[in-house]
Amino acid sequence: MTAIPSPSQGVWHLGPLPIRAYSLLMVLAIVVGAWVTRRRWAARGGERDAVVDLATWAVPFGLAGARIYHVATDWRQYFGPGGEPLRAFAIWEGGISIWGAVAGGALGAWLACRRRGIPLRDFADAVAPGIALGQAIARWGNWFNQELYGRPTDLPWALEIDPAHRPPGLASTATYHPAFLYESLWDLGVAGLVLWAERRFHLDRGRTFALYAAAYATGRAWIEWLRVDPAPLVLGLRLNVWTALLVLAAAVTYLTLTRRPPTAN
Repeated sequence: MTAIPSPSQGVWHLGPLPIRAYSLLMVLAIVVGAWVTRRRWAARGGERDAVVDLATWAVPFGLAGARIYHVATDWRQYFGPGGEPLRAFAIWEGGISIWGAVAGGALGAWLACRRRGIPLRDFADAVAPGIALGQAIARWGNWFNQELYGRPTDLPWALEIDPAHRPPGLASTATYHPAFLYESLWDLGVAGLVLWAERRFHLDRGRTFALYAAAYATGRAWIEWLRVDPAPLVLGLRLNVWTALLVLAAAVTYLTLTRRPPTAN
């Protein structure tokens, strides 16, 4: 049976210094996202250097928000019986959430935009495809960590998971849906959709970002539904599925309310 192998390791050491693939991919995702945003912002007549200034606020706020959301929704792992509270700060081990990242990053960007007098909606439109591309890159960190995979499967593109990383009760099952790959490919599609729709329908006033949010949330809902790692449940569904559905509803509502009336002939 063919399958996608998992990396044998995700950490390399230069003397006492650990080099983690997860961290390297996160840095690459931020650099690519910032580069795309800088070009798009300049094309809109904005100052290129403003993106660097805004990134110095949005990135740390986003990382903090990503970790806070993860710890808050999986608090038993850190503060429950047998938990290790200090591991709540070990972001390099994985365990961050895009929902927390977007919320925290939006707060940081809003604070920076206020300082520079930049409309947040305009900047959000410029950053939207860069976020999607960054997500597509960062998801490969989950591959190196052998985490966030889907249900067992024997499809040709199934992902091999080492015994130490398999979920409880499935120790004898070796292959699973590669949820990281599904989401990475979906994110690439979202970036393409956003760029196409922005030009085709002249999206502005935050509508480009709203389309990104709606498209990403749609894919995240079904990919999240595939996953088998432990997660809080609400009415039988994973919490992140509900979060995706709420984001989708909010984005569609915004797109509807800000729709331009048809031009009279």
